[in-house]
Amino acid sequence: MIQVLSPFSDSLLAAATSANFGLVGNGKLCVLSTHAQGPAAGLAPRQEYDTQDGLFDLTWSEIHENQLATASGDGSIKLWDITLAGYPVAKWHEHKREVMSVEWNYTSKTTFLSSSWDGSAKLWNPNAPQALRTFAEHTGCVYTAAWSPRSPDQFATCSEDKTVKLWSTAEPAAKSLMTFGGHVDQVISLDWNKYMPNQFVTSSVDRTIKIWDIRNPRGQVAMFGPFEFSVRRVKFSPFSQNFIATAGYDMSASVWDVRTGAVVYVHDAHKEFVFGVDWSLFHPGQIATCSWDEYINVFNVPIPQN
Repeated sequence: MIQVLSPFSDSLLAAATSANFGLVGNGKLCVLSTHAQGPAAGLAPRQEYDTQDGLFDLTWSEIHENQLATASGDGSIKLWDITLAGYPVAKWHEHKREVMSVEWNYTSKTTFLSSSWDGSAKLWNPNAPQALRTFAEHTGCVYTAAWSPRSPDQFATCSEDKTVKLWSTAEPAAKSLMTFGGHVDQVISLDWNKYMPNQFVTSSVDRTIKIWDIRNPRGQVAMFGPFEFSVRRVKFSPFSQNFIATAGYDMSASVWDVRTGAVVYVHDAHKEFVFGVDWSLFHPGQIATCSWDEYINVFNVPIPQN
């Protein structure tokens, strides 16, 4: 289960879910409202879509408040309009294996990325019938493809092959600009610092979190860990350059101060692996998490926004 808060509304979030831990079976896209009233105050279902295969990620459109794209276990990407019931409004199927991530370009807003177990990342325009570009240098699953917060052409990928690669959609041959090595196992999550455009964070099966600067490809700027369990997802705060949220296999979500490496908040209400974490773009310190326990939690973290 992966959830993402809407960039257009402070009352909407969506969750991409899979049956049987994503190994086999159907999926469901769930759109929820966070402004429910009465005994069920907190979250209420707004729209649901059943899919034949599990869903591994989703991304809200940056140009249409009611649309979002999902990453599917059958290698397809689907575009949904939450004002319409039943079926997706568009579908693409070029990846040869499971699609692990999708992310809309929040700078140019007209394109989105996907990454896959087939070792590639692809660039898409929702109005085009086929992928615009394919980027295929990794030798294993590409877990995440994430846009730079400042450059409309630049993005980074992290992979099963233990590396992170920096790319530009403007590079004619679709070759990577830079490769970062330093993790000793699969790199499973990546996110950019929204206020320091040269900095990004990664997490790995080697049970560490690393902060990188693209001006220093020979090594990381900082490292936290090794921990007892791996961190499945990392996300920089949209309100501060100093804090990241993590979701982990220790069944908790945490907020870290990257200046000191200190954990400043722990959310331990889940009963299974925490697979998704996201920050609200409207309420500083508000975080949503989702878990294999089939719960979504929304809570506020009292951290300074500077």
